[in-house]
Order: sequence, then structure tokens, then C-alpha cells
Amino acid sequence: MNVFGNKVIRIDAKEKANGVSKYAADYYFPNMLYAEVVHANISHGILEDIDTEEAEKIPGVIKIATYKDVPGINKFGHVVEDMPFLVPIGEKVRFEGDAIALIAAESPEIAKIAKKLIKIKVKELPGVFSIEEAIEDKILIHDKSNIGFKRKIKRGNLEKAFNDADLTISKQFETGYQEHAYLETQGIVTNFSTNLELYVSAQCPFYVQKDVAKILNLDLKDINVIQTETGGGFGGKEDVPSYITAKAALLSYLTKRPVKLIYSREMDILETSKRHPSKSYYKVAFKKDGTILGVKSKIYLDMGAYSTLSPIVMYRTMVHACGAYSVDNVDVEVLGVYTNKVPCGAFRGFGSPQVLLAIESIMDLAAKKLNIDPYEIRVKNALEIGKKTSTGHLLKESVGAKKTLKKVYIASNYEKLKREIQEFNEKNLYKKRGLGWAHIFYGVSLGAGGQFLDGATAVVNIQSDGTITVMIGNTEMGQGAKTTIAIIISEILGQDVSKIRVLQPQTLFIQDSGPTVASRTTVFSGNAVKIAAEKLKENIISFLSSYLKVQKEEILFKDGYVYFKNKKFSFDEIAKLCNDNNVKLSETGWYKTPKLNFDHENGIGEAYITYSYATQLSMVEVDLLTGKIELKKVWVCHDIGKVINLEGAIGQVHGGIIQGMGYVLFEEIKQKNGKILTKNFNNYLIPTIKDIPNEFNVDFVEDEFSQGPFGAKGLGEPSLMSAPPSIFNAVSNAIKKALNKIPISIKDIITEKE
Repeated sequence: MNVFGNKVIRIDAKEKANGVSKYAADYYFPNMLYAEVVHANISHGILEDIDTEEAEKIPGVIKIATYKDVPGINKFGHVVEDMPFLVPIGEKVRFEGDAIALIAAESPEIAKIAKKLIKIKVKELPGVFSIEEAIEDKILIHDKSNIGFKRKIKRGNLEKAFNDADLTISKQFETGYQEHAYLETQGIVTNFSTNLELYVSAQCPFYVQKDVAKILNLDLKDINVIQTETGGGFGGKEDVPSYITAKAALLSYLTKRPVKLIYSREMDILETSKRHPSKSYYKVAFKKDGTILGVKSKIYLDMGAYSTLSPIVMYRTMVHACGAYSVDNVDVEVLGVYTNKVPCGAFRGFGSPQVLLAIESIMDLAAKKLNIDPYEIRVKNALEIGKKTSTGHLLKESVGAKKTLKKVYIASNYEKLKREIQEFNEKNLYKKRGLGWAHIFYGVSLGAGGQFLDGATAVVNIQSDGTITVMIGNTEMGQGAKTTIAIIISEILGQDVSKIRVLQPQTLFIQDSGPTVASRTTVFSGNAVKIAAEKLKENIISFLSSYLKVQKEEILFKDGYVYFKNKKFSFDEIAKLCNDNNVKLSETGWYKTPKLNFDHENGIGEAYITYSYATQLSMVEVDLLTGKIELKKVWVCHDIGKVINLEGAIGQVHGGIIQGMGYVLFEEIKQKNGKILTKNFNNYLIPTIKDIPNEFNVDFVEDEFSQGPFGAKGLGEPSLMSAPPSIFNAVSNAIKKALNKIPISIKDIITEKE
């Protein structure tokens, strides 16, 4: 490999550093209007009236839209259409962020004044604000039970497993919300011209196109969704941008003018999806040597008022509920419940951090009771080729799980580290240090339930001057996808990365490539680009072989040059030569997932096309007097098949660890009767630069996946997933108390030890 694994400057770095990159808020069109949203601000009730008369009298108010103005279907929902776009009179308000009316005005200030003058009348109903209340079904949020969806794995003989067990551990766990906290809030700018142009910050412009088409009753050909630069997503910009975009799109459709709608941080937190709170009940059987015999688990996810992507999230929760271990006897049940709170949906890790925290905590408890080191019990149960996952997926390749464990063990000098921790704790009365292991896996792709969406396309063009442009159907949201794609092209065609430009996707010009989620971009768009670039390479080689009378195998592409017979020409010269001779310099690549066999009724079979694996060891220091927790050092290793973009991969891991740390230690959405109290970053606390570890030790295992581009798998989500259980276990280890909920509170630290 000539480019893979080397340090490469991000191809979008200069634009972003110089402030040239255009985010949604940077777009402006002449005659543009500014939008505001009127929310219900009631958790549960019946909408009885909407009075817009006073607001409409304000000079500069151009249009106030309600449900009566929707020309198409007034419903959202990627799995079940249970969310109203604009709540109709006579129907239910189900959470405070339900949209009632939309305002288009000549300025943001006028729109805000009009918003205050719109009067809505809601007959309040008793609400459902906890998982326990939801399960009771005394108050129904929708027409049927509050338990909206179920997933399960039923496999093996669990009764025998528990009868044969030398140790059984039963424990309950609870996790809270997590706000995505992307730096750029949700935003959209529309431009009404020959068609409806939508400039969107999103993770799936194709979702937006289809949803807006449904709301406005338009053909897809009449809507072009243009991806803007995106200032972070983490799952929060998968389906949510459809809800935001449709608001501005309706106003633009009605007024025939451009419309800008940029959410404030308070609006964003109020309305947009979060990570699901959960309550899980685990019972795990072990042999005395640490082998897991069986897992029984019941997991509740709080979906909030609407299901959004919850049924798909629950699938991943189910698959990951037994952790990255070989378990033959499984009874896992995942239930999604409705409450009168903010809806929950996609978030980095997608329903797996909640259960990985639980199973990894249980692994530590079992190790302690069986007098086995936490490292050893994980090695004992880790997956490898020839073993099956909890769904019965037989693993045949690319299983670097045990290698990640060993690399962390060696890098941390674990045996010496344990002695140092013990010495520190003996010398310090009120400050204690602890170590926490976590070993996780992550199913790459949308999985067996989303195969119909698991395809991606790429169009690659070589310009006559040798520069290269490419458009893919997945999006760049800060994760470095553009640079990774450019590296793949550079590796194949030999052109310098700096001469490759990856364009923003536009839905009228690129085929639907599914969402930029599930750590699938490198595998799917990477494969599509690889296929297109290899076609181009063959086109050029075939021409040169004939034109220059050389054998195909004599032609080499490398370092911006094309070599043959001890001669070299710049790639730029070769591109011009090919263009002048009508060689085809534009190709399309398409990649789709291999077929997966899965029994959805029992949760058995091939859940994902492949899995990434990771191990993390964290060292924390806890002040027993104040409850302050510091993450001091981290050792982490990921098996991602093949490292394509080394700097980008390291950056992903750093970012994932910090976001995972926030989930465990800081971040808490506080509510009262379903209403969010922590409405901005003054009181919703996220990690800052002062909270990061003193030392990051990041390493990778390259156990190549035959279906991945050059063997690569995914990293984006696993980079977060190892952190919460590792840090959680480290704190438990430091304070000698088995914790069972996050975020960890001061009360958890300073109360009496077990």
C-alpha cells in the first residue's frame, strides 16, 4: 500500500480552517424569508384551537401555516407513521415539542414576535413520564398499548444453563438520556426555483427528499436535496432533518420564496431525538472457570412520544445484549415503550451502549466472585473464528477480538499497572484509582432488517488536467469520510490526494445510498468508489497498452505518476492524453450488501455482514470527598479490518472516548412532567478540553474483511462504545462499589461502600 496508513491532510481541512466551508446557516438567497416554529409546550393533551389572527396582523408576516395547509400526508415515521407533522385540531399533543404552526416572515425578529402572539388551546391530559408508568398502560399515549414494539432472541436451553451454573449473577441497570450536542444545530435553507432546492445538514439526504415529497405531495424529481457541510451528527441528523426540513419546505412551497430555518440550541434540545433511556434486568450463568453458560435479559427502552427509528434501534440492542462473547443459551427480550417525553432515535452506538454497559459490568462482578482477573474472563469468552455470536451467527473471517485484548494488555503493562494502582490507593485516603476493562463488538451495516437500504453508489470523473472529482451518496459530517474516499482513489489511480475533490451529494444526481449510519460509509461507499476507480484504471491501462505498445502488467500507477518501461509520465499528462483520445474517464460504482439469513421471529442467524471489535482499559481517579471523577489514562485497540485513514481513525477514537465519557460522567437531561429543564449547555454538561485524559494510547488490529474495501470495516460507532462500560467499571473498581446506573452521581460516590 502506498497511501493507506500514512499521514494524510484532510482534503476539507483548509476550507474549514479558513471559514470558507458553507454550512446550512451560511446560505442566503434573495427575497428570503425566515421561519419560526410554534410548539405545543404541553406534554399530553387534546389540541382544541389555534388562533393566529393577532400574529397575522404584524407587518412582515408573510405566512402562518397549520395542518390545514399541508397538501400531502401529515405524518412522519420511517417504520410506523405515528408522528404528526403539524398537530391537527381535535388530535393529541404527545410531547412538548409537537409542532402546531409555522411562521414565515421578512426577518427573524418579526417571526419571533409573531410566535409570541399565536394562541393555542390544549385540554391537558394526565401524562406518562416513566418506563414503569408506561408499562402499567393506565394512560394510553397512542390507541394501543404503550409497549409499542418487541424484539427477542430465543436460542438454546436456558434452563439447563442455569441448572449447570456454578455462579449466577442477577442485576438491574439504568441509563439516562444523552443529547447529541453537535456543534451545528439543525438547519435548512430552501430555494424555490424550477424545482424545490433544499440545502440541508443531514446524514441521509434521501430520507429528506422522500419525506418532503410525501408532505408536499410532489414527485422526487421536483425536489433536490443538496448536502451542506455538516457540523456533527452522531445519529441526531439521520431522520430528524426530515422533520426540520419539511417545515421550511412547506413555507417555501406556499410562498414560492426561499426560506431559512435554523434552530436555536434551546429549540434543538426541546424537539430533537436523544439516546434512549433504558432499564435492563440481567441474569447470567457462569461456570467456575468463567465461561458464560447463558444470558437471560429483559430490556426496556424509553421511545418517548413517537417511535421514530426505535424499532431499528431495538434490533441492535437485541443483537448486542450479550456483548462480544460466545453465548449458546440466550433469552433476550427488548421492549420499546411510549412516554410523553421527547422522542428518542439514532445515536452513535444505536441502542448498544445501554446493554454493553450492563453485560460488561456483570463480567467484572463474575470475575471478582470467581477470583478471576477481569482481563482473563474476557479472553475466556471472546469470539473467534469458528465460534457463534448470541444470535447464532457462525463467524468465518475477520475476528480480531482476542488480538485487541492482548494488545491492550501489553500496551498498558497491565500487571505492573495493577501494582501501581494498589500502591497509590494504599497511600491515599481520600483519592482512589481504579481500572476498568471493556470488550465490545459492533455489527457493521444496517443488518438483516435493513438489507433493502444497504447499497451505495459512487461516480468518479477524471478531469482532463488529471484532477479527480467524485460524488458519493453518503455524507461527510466531520468524521473524515471525504478524506477516506480520496485515499482509496489515490491508492488505486496513484493521483495525489490533494488533487481529488469529493463533492457533496445531491439527490437528483446520485442514487439513493441509504443513511450515513451504522459505521457503513467506509465499507459501502468505499467499495463503490473502489469499483468505479478500478474501472477507470482498466480504461486507462487498456488504452495505454494499445497506444504505447506495452503490456498491461508493465503499467504502474504511483505517487502521481504512471510508470512503464523505465519511463514515467505525470498522471496529469496521462489524463490529457486519454481525454484527447476519447477514453472513457467517468465511471460509476455500486456496492450492495451480501445476503443475510436471519430468523426475525426468534432472533437467530446472520445479524450483520461483519463485526468490528474493540477493547478498552481505563484508569480513573476518584475524590471520595467531592465525588469528582477524572479519567487519567486510556488504552484502546480496535479491529477495523484495514486502517485506510490513520489520522482520521485516531481522531475518531479520541472523539468517541470523550463522547462516551460524557455519557457516563456528566450528561443528564433533567425533566419535570415531561418538560426538559436542561435546555442549553449552561446546565446540560458535556466534557470540555479540561476533562480529557492525560494520556491516550490508541492502536489497531487489521484482521481483514474480504467484502470490505481492501479489507476495511467500520469504526465510527465502536469508537464510542468501548468507553462507557470501561469508565463505569473503572469507577466501580476505584470506590469498591458495584454501580448500576449512569450518569454516575456524586451521591453514588460518597455514600457508604458495599
